[in-house]
Amino acid sequence: MAERYSSFTPGGTAWLLQRVTAAFLVVVLAYHFFLLHFVNHAWEITFAGTAARMENIGYFVTMILFLITATFHGVNGVYNALVNQGLSGTPKKVVLGVLTIASLALIVQGIWVALVWRGMM
Repeated sequence: MAERYSSFTPGGTAWLLQRVTAAFLVVVLAYHFFLLHFVNHAWEITFAGTAARMENIGYFVTMILFLITATFHGVNGVYNALVNQGLSGTPKKVVLGVLTIASLALIVQGIWVALVWRGMM
């Protein structure tokens, strides 16, 4: 029987955040899917319509939280998958640094675009 290894410490902060973000993403993705496939159909989505939806503070905050949560969840998952495959030492630190910088850049860019869509910039 193969040994199961996880870089997540059960009950640890990273383990908990991975589960909490997964639960949040399931709910927000369901909302997003419902909104864009049943309320607004895909062929009806326009830049102007997106800008109008971003005017709603609830939608705006949800999309910002979705961006941050999805970025953390995805990057944390990729990083821990690499650690589970044996990444260690200096390469592990380099990968963590690159993923952290890429995540922050993605979040900053996403928030900037959301603010522009909302007409705040």
